[in-house]
Amino acid sequence: MPLFHRDSALRPTASSVALSKVTHILWRATLGITLGVILVSCSIPDGPSPDAPSPNASSPNAPTSPTDDPSAASPTDTMDSPITLNGPGQLLPITAIAEIKGERFDLEVAQTPDQQALGLMFRSALPDNRGMLFPFSSPRRTRFWMKDVPVPLDMVFLRNEKVVAIAPEAPPCPAEPCPTYGPDDQLVDQVLELRSGRAAELGLETGDMVTVTVLP
Repeated sequence: MPLFHRDSALRPTASSVALSKVTHILWRATLGITLGVILVSCSIPDGPSPDAPSPNASSPNAPTSPTDDPSAASPTDTMDSPITLNGPGQLLPITAIAEIKGERFDLEVAQTPDQQALGLMFRSALPDNRGMLFPFSSPRRTRFWMKDVPVPLDMVFLRNEKVVAIAPEAPPCPAEPCPTYGPDDQLVDQVLELRSGRAAELGLETGDMVTVTVLP
């Protein structure tokens, strides 16, 4: 066989070179896509949200759910002492004030069922002139408890802003069964939780008025 013919058989043609380049490009693209899929499928998303808290620290009849309120993300310093969360608790903004025996109290208002379910669970402190208000859409009989609330509280039960009952110095309850607090023979439309001993310091009694004003 002539040498010319043998060389031409071995020498790649222009079309074969082009085909080889196309094949190489396609192979690299396929490899890139494959690696991309592997990286995406191996990436780790944010961890699961914390478990929903156990039934509400204040109102055992309310449904249970964690809160998404952004103010609960970090501790809030107060003039009395820093408030910290030792679990999936909440720090709500001040949205109302109460006038009690001539003193002003800044109130966090647990408005939604989720907020009422969480109440003051896992809160390290409640300053002297701060409280949490639980308003109800209509008067009802209610019982509150202290499950997972690490500090003792005074519970003031209200109807038309008049004190109908006080549960003073309710102690923490770290595990069930927990005692419940509330008047069995009275309908209430709001419950106010204060630092333990505060009602006695104010001289607050059944029949006294507690004026609540919602902030604009």
